[in-house]
Amino acid sequence: MRVATRRTALLGALAALLAVAVLVGVRPMMERSATSADLPYLDPALPVAERVDDLLARMTVADKVGQMTQAERAGVSSGEITEYRLGSVLSGGGSAPRTNTPAAWADMYDDFQRGALATPLKIPILYGIDAVHGNNNVHGSTIFPHNIGLGATRNPALVERIGAATADEVIGAGQDWTFAPCVCVARDDRWGRTYESFGEDPALVAEMTSVITGLQQRVLATAKHYVGDGGTTGGDDQGDTALTEAQLREIHLPPFRAAVERGVGSVMVSFSSWNGDKLHGHKFLLTDVLKTELGFTGFVVSDWAGIDQLDGKEGFTRAEVVTAVNAGLDMLMVPRDWQEFVGYLTEAVESGEIPMSRVDDANRRILTQKINIGLFEQPYADRSFAETIGSAEHRTLARQAVRESQVLLKNENDVLPLAKGGGKIFVAGKSADDIGNQSGGWTLTWQGESGDTVPGTTIVEGIRQAVGSGTQITYARDGAGVDTTYRAAIAVLGETPYAEYEGDRPAGLGLDDEDRAVLARLRAAGVPVIVVLVSGRPMDIAAEVAGWDALVAAWLPGSEGAGVADVLFGDHAPTGRLPMTWPKSPGQQPVNRGDGKTGLYAYGYGLTFADRTADGAAPSSPGTPTAPSITPTALRLRWMASTDTGGSGLDGYDVFRDGTLVGTTTSASYAVRGLGGAERYEFTVVARDKAGNRSAPSSPLVVTVRPTGCTARDDGCVAA
Repeated sequence: MRVATRRTALLGALAALLAVAVLVGVRPMMERSATSADLPYLDPALPVAERVDDLLARMTVADKVGQMTQAERAGVSSGEITEYRLGSVLSGGGSAPRTNTPAAWADMYDDFQRGALATPLKIPILYGIDAVHGNNNVHGSTIFPHNIGLGATRNPALVERIGAATADEVIGAGQDWTFAPCVCVARDDRWGRTYESFGEDPALVAEMTSVITGLQQRVLATAKHYVGDGGTTGGDDQGDTALTEAQLREIHLPPFRAAVERGVGSVMVSFSSWNGDKLHGHKFLLTDVLKTELGFTGFVVSDWAGIDQLDGKEGFTRAEVVTAVNAGLDMLMVPRDWQEFVGYLTEAVESGEIPMSRVDDANRRILTQKINIGLFEQPYADRSFAETIGSAEHRTLARQAVRESQVLLKNENDVLPLAKGGGKIFVAGKSADDIGNQSGGWTLTWQGESGDTVPGTTIVEGIRQAVGSGTQITYARDGAGVDTTYRAAIAVLGETPYAEYEGDRPAGLGLDDEDRAVLARLRAAGVPVIVVLVSGRPMDIAAEVAGWDALVAAWLPGSEGAGVADVLFGDHAPTGRLPMTWPKSPGQQPVNRGDGKTGLYAYGYGLTFADRTADGAAPSSPGTPTAPSITPTALRLRWMASTDTGGSGLDGYDVFRDGTLVGTTTSASYAVRGLGGAERYEFTVVARDKAGNRSAPSSPLVVTVRPTGCTARDDGCVAA
């Protein structure tokens, strides 16, 4: 499957586009296309394979080595990209321009790209970033729930929409490649990357690879970490997965098979080992299984300085480079020591230790993906998408994801949902008014941090918004001041941010002293206690849960904490189901579905509100879309609004182009960008309600875009 272009070639629209004012830092397309007659690889009209063949035949060893090299932004300059002909730059967690704004990111990207386009063959770079729950490195971006929460939704269509929204925000800040999704199967909650997994069941994780389809509408996605990183002994990050080949294939390979079937453009290798052998040097798994058996045609990238670990000693050697590349790695992430890597790889190629056929295969894979996403046609940042970053539309989508991810685990005497009107409600706990805690790791920085880190709505702010004017909400982090005059107390507790390595918890996953003190104070007041657990995994709560009236697993909801309140106050009944088995005791770890152990709550467990009748009625179909005016590159669709028929309320619309989801909106209109000249498109719209029901598609609107612009009619589009 070919990746949808991030920057469309605009085949028939060149003349019109050249007359348009160029965005900051963007060179006119004539500058790139003027030589396409002499350089066929620059001709977007040619088949991708033909373009790659032509380019590869022109490349020197230096060109090819450069394409296989990825440096970190803080350790490379635009001039060095030109000199060494580098193929990629990345941002590590928290590595951002001095001013962390979308415009500053785009300016930085364009500067690096100018360096790449100054090379003899003008091969653009790929810029990689860990956009793992939204474009979480860029301040102001929408922060979606981490994968463990998305797994609880059991809604792959929603996850695909989140992928598409994330892609819009990624390219709006200039990047074109995300190191996401993590399709690991987490089998031990003590592992510090558990929240990056959609769950413990390979079938669930495979289903959620729908996010790849959404992401690759505009950017390159990465399935990681290949393979078995969620199955290490004791949940040890970068540890050893001690399984038979049959077990590895049964548990950890299926999500990667699903990702390949969806056409994922890159796969990142795991730091971990399989039965003592490091994955970064494992030719059987990388070449024989992934590339040959599964038919993966994208490129394989290492993790951060991953080749350094092959011989167990600090720093990497020429021998490690030879082992990794011959095993099947195509691009090497060498953040700081990339110049040394270039030297080693060049020597190994010239000496024959790495065959030229292996180098050509790696380059062919990398160049194919660059062409597929349109980098050669429009290599600079597409700033027209900057308006989507942190947009109201995307935050509404994130809020939906939050409420669908909430798992109600206990509800004694139907204490939930809480009434909105009357009386007083007490809110306590370290995560009630802390957007950093509710966002978790990989939020602006690698490990994340507590506090007011990103724009959004905290859980207590969402609670205040949800209740009526006659209800008093009192918040005290430590629970001081609660008494019997309150009709309920909500304790928002759990984990503080962490990421891999720092997040491993071999000693257990119990609540901390602060959480226990808050709970003791609330329980002593004699009011119903509702616990909202903000965490990246199931925690050890079996000894305490008997004293709680209700328990909601909120996971790591991200920037839109109002989605938690949507469930607490009954605007939406809880529909989430556990993506992990909840352990009965620390000694049970690891505990997974089908292993014969009985957890505190089983995989798939989740309550709802008994007094609610489920809305199973789909909304009416939207009216046939119209597009009163069309430019060579964009149009705005409008349609007659749908009607909610089941009582849950209309939630919005999904817009499809030629059967592929291109966007979501809460209004009856949508701006479509990135169209190409002289191309025919068919647009349909599907309505959705707040219960997740979807209407039948609207009647289609068929348009043909012409270079000079056109007007939509019943029979399509005619010249204006």
